[in-house]
Amino acid sequence: MSRPAVTSVLPPWLAHALRAQRGPVPWSAVVRGALAAGPLLLAAVLLDRTSLGVVAAIAAMLAGINDRPGSRRASVRRLGVPALAGAGGLLAGTYAGEHMGAVALTLLLTGIGLLAGGISAVGPVASGAGTQLLVASAIGAGMPGPEEGWLRALAFLAGAGWLVSLRLVLPTPGAIAGDFRFDGERDAVAAVYDAIADLLDAAGSDDGTARRAALTAALDHAQDALAGPRLRRYASSSAERRLHAQYAAALPLAEAATALAWAGEAVTGRASEGPRRLAAAVRENTHTGPLPAPSRSAAALRALDDALLHAADAFDQGEARDLHTRRRTAKTLFRIAFGAGGREYGLRVALCFGASAGVAQALHHARWYGQHAHWYWLPATAVFLVKPDLGPLASRVLNRAAGTVLGAVVFAGFAAVLPRPEGLIALVAVSGALIPVATRHFAAQTAVVTVLVLALVMVGGEPQASVSRIGETLLACAIVLIVGHLPMPGQRGGGVRSRLAAAGSAAHAYLAHVLGESRVLSEPHVLSESRAGAPDSRAIRWTLRREAYRTLAEARTAIALAAAELPALARHSEGAGEVVDTLERLVDATTACAVHLDDSGRLSRGDRDQLAQLLGELEHSRERTGLRLPELPLAV
Repeated sequence: MSRPAVTSVLPPWLAHALRAQRGPVPWSAVVRGALAAGPLLLAAVLLDRTSLGVVAAIAAMLAGINDRPGSRRASVRRLGVPALAGAGGLLAGTYAGEHMGAVALTLLLTGIGLLAGGISAVGPVASGAGTQLLVASAIGAGMPGPEEGWLRALAFLAGAGWLVSLRLVLPTPGAIAGDFRFDGERDAVAAVYDAIADLLDAAGSDDGTARRAALTAALDHAQDALAGPRLRRYASSSAERRLHAQYAAALPLAEAATALAWAGEAVTGRASEGPRRLAAAVRENTHTGPLPAPSRSAAALRALDDALLHAADAFDQGEARDLHTRRRTAKTLFRIAFGAGGREYGLRVALCFGASAGVAQALHHARWYGQHAHWYWLPATAVFLVKPDLGPLASRVLNRAAGTVLGAVVFAGFAAVLPRPEGLIALVAVSGALIPVATRHFAAQTAVVTVLVLALVMVGGEPQASVSRIGETLLACAIVLIVGHLPMPGQRGGGVRSRLAAAGSAAHAYLAHVLGESRVLSEPHVLSESRAGAPDSRAIRWTLRREAYRTLAEARTAIALAAAELPALARHSEGAGEVVDTLERLVDATTACAVHLDDSGRLSRGDRDQLAQLLGELEHSRERTGLRLPELPLAV
């Protein structure tokens, strides 16, 4: 029996624990991992600054976990922001550990957990920052060192900064043959055009929905890849402006392709030839050449033809508005972090982090237990287990336990034969190289990180601690399982509900804009004025459409993670999948209506009936599941 068949009959929480990501080996990240923690530790040992080298190596390891595929410039924020948070946590933890008693320190760490948990609900980068803030604060409080806290924080920044520098300086395979500045941006934009072509090929088939989701993922990835520190509205070179234009030109093509897929009628293969040639032009940084024109027999096909002409012009001119940046105000971010989802997230993290710190402190000071030299392992382990956006709780507990046991056993074997410290330093370098590959499965990542951490402990002068590491991890697993399933105040499933609310708000804004266009264009005395302002209106529409689909994808990810929890937690998000399905179909229908509106200047009766039907379905789903969503305009 094949593996997919096996996992399909298992309960979701167990099937998720067995699932691993697939893809090519990220060799450039492997090289960076080999050059990060190991060389830093070696330099520190040679300079007789071993304790600072251990701190720098830990920072490089944590940055390596965040070193995922993507553009070089986007990695500055993805790696740098968490590193800054980690340095702050290490600084606070070090001084707190020196001047606070066990009870006060536990309360402080609990408060940090509440703050970091709420911040983590904002998004992936914020989640990475929250993780490093918590882990570093525990390490600072529990790992003794001869240096001042500020010096340890600087060492932490140096370790993470070293990996960031490697990411910026070392070329990747895609950049060697072309412009060094663009290592992931071109591929990301080209993948959008390929996804558009795939969606056109799938129009009228059962694969249409999956292809549209793949297009959304490609657009999300390109949007992130272009959000680097120098790829901004006023790009500094013609190559950057051209890349802006190529991304912006994909938006009307994506809109037309979505409308064709929503219509459910197959189109000829000629329709997808143009986007595929555009994809090749982006990758090779060449001119598009002649583009085959599709038939203009329907509104969406006419929109596709117009978008291809616009793309050809944009590729040549290289001028475009800044349509890639995802703008979220401070008020929006504050609402996410401290709203219902952020509060539940923060409370769950704070309880687990605080309980782990409290138990560890009690064991540390218990006379019958003896001095617990690595008590910080317990709360630090709990951080990687409890964060909801990192995966279902049961899945992570199973994988953490299995990975720790495997890693500890493997390290015990190496420690018995390797010379010290050079052999252990080499083991750190090898482990750093394996992290980018091991991140595909949490158990594998845990095993590699366990080997690396135990090696760092021995280089720092501590005895071999494999047995202790296994015991701490199993205890952390038990604490997280118990605390994570305790009843909490308020309505559970806040993370899913907040994502759904964001998706509903984005769908509302998009639909309201399109309906507003409809009402404006139906008024003869403002028709010419509206047509004159159409480009600005369309740019706003494309931005709103991007946000709608992106928030829907985020909601679907949150729902999938919640569904893979144990039944006691999974039941709080039941029915959410039905709501997001309806919202996605509503946004698809709105996209089709926008294309028809551009073509004829008004919505047909069929368009309005479709919107009314979907809005009715959404209202019914909302009433049946009790999930709160913003009020959508029912009068269409």
